[in-house]
This record gives sequence, C-alpha cells and structure tokens, in this order.
Amino acid sequence: MAVPADPAVPAVELVGVTKRFGSVLANDGIDLAVAKGEVHAVVGENGAGKSTLMSVLYGLHRPDAGHVLREGRRLRLRSPADAIACGLGMVHQRFRLFPDLTVAENIVIGAEPVRRGAVDRAAARRAVEELGERYGLRADPRARVGDLPVGVRQRVEILRALYRGAEVLILDEPTAVLTPGEASRLFEVLRTITATGASVLLVTHKLGEVLAAGDRVTVLRQGRVTGRFRTADTSADELVQAMIGRSLSSLEHRRDGGGPASGAYALEVRDLNVRDRDGVARLTGVSFGVRPGEIVGIAGVAGSGQRELIDTVTGLRTPGPGDSGEVLLGGATARRGREPGVAYVPEDRHGRGTAADMSLAENLLMGDQRATGRRTLPRAAVRARARDLVERFSISAASVDAPISALSGGNAQKAVLARELSRHTPVIVVEEPTQGVDVGAQERIHTLLAEARDRGQAVLLQSSELSELRLLADRVLVMFEGRVVAELNGATATEAALGHAMTGATP
Repeated sequence: MAVPADPAVPAVELVGVTKRFGSVLANDGIDLAVAKGEVHAVVGENGAGKSTLMSVLYGLHRPDAGHVLREGRRLRLRSPADAIACGLGMVHQRFRLFPDLTVAENIVIGAEPVRRGAVDRAAARRAVEELGERYGLRADPRARVGDLPVGVRQRVEILRALYRGAEVLILDEPTAVLTPGEASRLFEVLRTITATGASVLLVTHKLGEVLAAGDRVTVLRQGRVTGRFRTADTSADELVQAMIGRSLSSLEHRRDGGGPASGAYALEVRDLNVRDRDGVARLTGVSFGVRPGEIVGIAGVAGSGQRELIDTVTGLRTPGPGDSGEVLLGGATARRGREPGVAYVPEDRHGRGTAADMSLAENLLMGDQRATGRRTLPRAAVRARARDLVERFSISAASVDAPISALSGGNAQKAVLARELSRHTPVIVVEEPTQGVDVGAQERIHTLLAEARDRGQAVLLQSSELSELRLLADRVLVMFEGRVVAELNGATATEAALGHAMTGATP
C-alpha cells in the first residue's frame, strides 16, 4: 500500500543552488521551497538569475553547488527528460510547438498511445479532450497548431506538460503574449491545477499578476534572494524595493500643459489596404497621423493587423498586387525599404533588433555606419561610442565587446532603444517596448520614450500592455480585423473601454 505524501514536505525545493558562467555569478546560494497546491511567484530584474534558477530546476543546467529535492528526495537532473520523469514540467516563453502538427499530435509526441504497434490517434484525441475538460483547457485536438491564436497555443503547451504527469509546472513569463482577458482565464486555470494538489512556479515581471495570482513570492536580485513574502501580506511597492533596492519614482509621463500636439503630421497613413499572399485582406482603409511631440498608441488582440501596419510604415514590407494607400513622412511619400527618417524598435529584439553573434558595440552601431561614408571605422571609435550609449541609457553589460546575446532581455531591449533613439529621427516606431522587461527597466524605457516625445519626435507605439498605452499615449487607436475601430484619449481611456473596443464592439 502506497504511503500518502506528507503535505508539510515541499513539492519541490532548491537548496543552496549556485551557478556560474565564467566570471558571472548567476545564482548565489539560493534556497527556494514550493509548497504543494500553491502558486509560487519568482520575480526580479532582468539578469537577477530567475531563468538560470528555473533552468537548474528543469535539468537544463547543472548547479556548481547545491541540489534539488522533490518531496524530500534528492534529485540528479542531467536533462529535461530527467525532470519530466520526476513530475516537473516547463512552459517556455517561446512556445516549442510544431505548427504543422495537430493539437493532439503536439501534446502526445514522444509519449504516443500505441495500439497494435501503431499510434492510436483516436486514443490520443480522447486523452487530450479528457485533460482539457479536467483542467478547463479545452482545445480542438484535430486543429492545426499553426492556425491557432496565441492563447490557445499556450493551452497546448500546458496540456503537453500535464499529459506527461507534471505535478510541478514552471511557467516562464506566461502572459507576455496574452490579452488581459486571456491572462485572466489563464489564472483561473492555474487555480484549477493547484486545486488538484499540483504546484505552479510563476516567473513574471508583472507585479499586478503576482499579487493577483500568487500565494507566495520569492524576490531575486543579482543572483541572491532579497525577499520572501506572502502575497496577501505585501504590496507592489514592497516587492519593487526588494527587486531593485529602491522605490520607483512616481513619474508622470504626460506633457506638461499645452494640450494635444498640433500642426502637420510627421507620419501619416492614408487609406492603407494590404492583402496577404493568399489575397486575404489584412488591413482595410486604415488612416491616421502622428504629429511631432505626440505618442499615438496602437492596441488590439494579436492578429488584428498590427504586424502588417508596422511592416508597411517602416518600409519592411514589399507591397503586393492587392495593396493600396500611402505612407507619408513629413508630407512626402515614403520610399520602399528602411526609411532613414524612421527609427524602429521591433518586438522581436533577437531576430529583427539585434545580430546575436555580433558584439554589443557592433549592434549599437548597426545602421549608422553608412552615414559616415567610410568603408571601415576605427575600432576605438566604435567602442567609445558604445561606452557612451551604455552609460547614457543605463545598459548593464560586462563589456561592449561581449556578444549582445550575453545580455539579459531587458538590457538587450535598452541597447536597441539606445541605438534607435540616439539617431533623433523625426519618427520613432516602437513595438512592445517593455515585453519581458522588469519594472526598473520599464521605468527607464518609459522615460526615454517620453523624452523623445518632448523633444518633438513623433512616436507610434504598439503595445499589448494597456496600462502602458494609458500611461504614455496621447491617443490610442484600437484595431480589429485589420481596421481602426476606435480612437480614445490616452489620458482618460479605461482598460475596460479599450478591452471592449478590442473585441470589435462599438465604444
């Protein structure tokens, strides 16, 4: 007869975990215990050691010191396969799904039910349906994953972990790509999961989510634990103090007096119509303008046309046969290709924003070398310019000669912003400037965008963070199915009004 598990013994525990990467001490003697049936949040600035710690727990890294306990039993984790066998599951921020396979195929892959020597597809679909019913994570097992919205793809990732018997689920920045409604539904699902006795480790930078969804929270700073709290007994201010060693300044990013910006548009879009390769309309009759000294926000659920709009405005999209309309910069029709009068901070800072194998100094120069009119630039001058930008934009890096891939997500984002904002172009286009970025870096990024606006630059800001749009934008344009369906005042718009418009409903 099996002996019942002791509820007083943590579901999983990290004891004295230390991990170095060369001279960098990523984790320094960290202790972390997760109780059964709880949502335990782990927060900290970018580079605080959260991802490294979760990688140790999931068998992706081996600690230099310390160990992992599962229900009091010491584990030897040499790979994620070992972690899965011990009841651990992880949902990464970047989904690891096969877009051409069905939901059921993605969930059971590697652990397929077999009947008479072949994969039992009917059994796989039944298993997925039963799991979805049990946890409130319904997904059509026959649907092709590549056709699903982001929120449903995340359900598939969670279902895959649960299918493999995960009793401790690690979620890395799970709401980074979700709408507010999808995030709320996710937290309901987490409560259903923990009600069964399973545990959730929630790695996030969003303190509102920590306080709303977490039971306890552990704060990391510079690789060490700086605070342990019950969420019911703490506040966002106390968590920020533990995260960054100071309180956030109460910055008001709105313009001081003077009312809304006026005058000619720095950027204007006229009756823009865009079709994809299959002839499906992605943008229909989109028209708006952004004046100097103004931030105009773009809101909308994923797939509402934001991608096509940004690619067209920045000149990165080659017009197709079904496209029409006009983009004007300073009253003149924009040319094809990257327009020198437009600075661009892309959502994909790794794929579009930086070259991973190049140094920080080279990435900070990227795009500016043509302006010098020289074939080569003195390395000393490149380094000096990089050091100046690192200091001015508060980028934390071991060296300007280190590959940019060695930087944390927040510092890589600040590097892209430093490069683009230092050009002082008339127009700045920014996508998801604080996605996956901690509160300290968020504060700095918001200040940089507000300063650009106050210098008279026109800023087009696309963000899934409604609080960010309400804080920074003078006007917010809401997109739905390729159209601008509402324009709201950023200072007075509520999240409820924005969310309502994002569904396509008339304000």
